[in-house]
Amino acid sequence: MTSGLMKALLNTRMLICIFNGFTAGLPLYFLSQMIPAWLRTAQVDLKTIGFFGLVMIPYSFKYLWAPVLDRYIPPFLGRRRGWMLITQILLLLVMLSLSFMNPQMNIQVILYLGLTIGVFSATQDIVLDAYRRELLPDQELGLGNSFYANAYRISGFIPGALGLILADYLSWNWSFVIVSLFMLVGIIHTFAIKEITQDVMPPKSLKEAVIGPFKDFFAKDGVKTGLLILLFLFFYKFGDVMATSLITPFYIDVGFSMTVIGTVAKIVGLWSMIVGGFLGGLLMYKWGINKSLWIFGIVQMVTILGFSVLNELGPNVLALGVVVGLEYLGVGLGSAALMAFIAQNTNKNFTGTQLALLSSFFAIPKSFAGMLSGILIEGVKASDGIFFFVFGTMNGVGYTYFFYICTFLALPGMILLCWVAPWREKKNQTQVSA
Repeated sequence: MTSGLMKALLNTRMLICIFNGFTAGLPLYFLSQMIPAWLRTAQVDLKTIGFFGLVMIPYSFKYLWAPVLDRYIPPFLGRRRGWMLITQILLLLVMLSLSFMNPQMNIQVILYLGLTIGVFSATQDIVLDAYRRELLPDQELGLGNSFYANAYRISGFIPGALGLILADYLSWNWSFVIVSLFMLVGIIHTFAIKEITQDVMPPKSLKEAVIGPFKDFFAKDGVKTGLLILLFLFFYKFGDVMATSLITPFYIDVGFSMTVIGTVAKIVGLWSMIVGGFLGGLLMYKWGINKSLWIFGIVQMVTILGFSVLNELGPNVLALGVVVGLEYLGVGLGSAALMAFIAQNTNKNFTGTQLALLSSFFAIPKSFAGMLSGILIEGVKASDGIFFFVFGTMNGVGYTYFFYICTFLALPGMILLCWVAPWREKKNQTQVSA
């Protein structure tokens, strides 16, 4: 096992996952961290900056055009590498174009450019996810996905840290140029890797590319199992998503300063996720995906209770570090296992569309978790407009009981594991994971 693990850790497939993860994360953090900071320093109002969040919408609907990428092959580099190169060059050009913009004069143009980056970035994600699934053998899915996810998160330091520092010492224009040029890492890497053609049969028509992924998914183990998998994807991290949806306001309400939140909570949370993702990959290589889903699911469910304890203790910095560290360790473990499970349940002939669809499906709770959390915590009053119209008067449960509820909401996903990923794996799965 040790020898096999070391070979898996040191092979070139893991290195490819790292570079692809970095390239995928860079434009997302460029949109979510660097551009909002730029707009705010240019005195753009918060409502406009909040509206700018619409540029992230393409990530939720990328499955709509994924069949096109599965079906059509560019005239150079192959089906996956060709689309990688196209999206990466387009991302580089559009990101560079922002260095010529002035937020006070070109705010609408900036919004359109941001939306364009969102479309190209989501398209790149489709291709990189598909390539990763076609690259990795089943026994390396957990490890490869954890490397990819951690590199994705680490890439946030380029636009979210280096970009902001450069803006202080140079200018925003040069900061955008330098950060954008990091897309060259992905472009060079795309030329260096090889196209995956073994065991892959691309769809022969657009109709097959659209219908085939859905037909194949439900035909694999039956419609009932397919529906149970979709339910599982929705519920496995539901409690976790609810618990962290309003986490920064929670820290503020407990009494922590912005400095403590920005240093202790955010930094500890980030590195705990990275450690969790890496550790999750190692453990999945040893235990297999099914057992890991059970164990990691229990960890991510139990660690939610730490926030209830923190709420009762008050603004204790040491307790904050411990609670955040444990919670986001669970987040990293659970996320690594879930992504490996999704990859395992896709067909290499339709990886682009199936991965785009399934990854979009488990992201659905993020769309309404914040609103639902706010209602549970604060309740609803007659002056709350549309919320009062829909829910009527409700008493809030407060933070402590809210986190109890979040822990309970993690149970459906664990129960569904009995059907979609039983502890005792099928014989062929066990042989692959051993």
